[in-house]
Amino acid sequence: MSAKNKAVFLDRDGVLNREMGDYVCRVEDFFILDNFEALKTLQDKGYLLLVATNQGGLAKGWYTEDELSKMHKMLKDTYHEHGVEITDFFYCPHHPNFTGDCDCRKPKPGLLLQGIEKYNLDPAKSYFIGDRERDVEAGTAAGVKGILIDSDQPISSVLDLIE
Repeated sequence: MSAKNKAVFLDRDGVLNREMGDYVCRVEDFFILDNFEALKTLQDKGYLLLVATNQGGLAKGWYTEDELSKMHKMLKDTYHEHGVEITDFFYCPHHPNFTGDCDCRKPKPGLLLQGIEKYNLDPAKSYFIGDRERDVEAGTAAGVKGILIDSDQPISSVLDLIE
């Protein structure tokens, strides 16, 4: 059996890009936060970097999969320019008021469980950094240690919590 990988899951809005107070619906409103050095440090420690984000605006029709894809490409490309590789994006396109219940909308652990399976992760050696209590709850439910930060707080301020 091959050794399991470790990862840091990252919420998107308020962690990797500026929190707008509601959904970021257009690429023009997508402002990437400067967490380049902190994420490079985690990457250099052997962590895969995975994004896990609720995107209920899709279910509401506020933006399209194409617009979301552009935002994620911009995020991936910008971090790549700084030597940081975001391995994958996991997102929940549902909203309970529009599409009903699902297993992937945080605080449920579905997005993290997808990443754990796809990348052969050891949950006990993995983390989830988010700016909402639901992120920590999703991490706990998936066996991953949740780290709660304030919206737009530098990730560097919590690096000491990650072994």
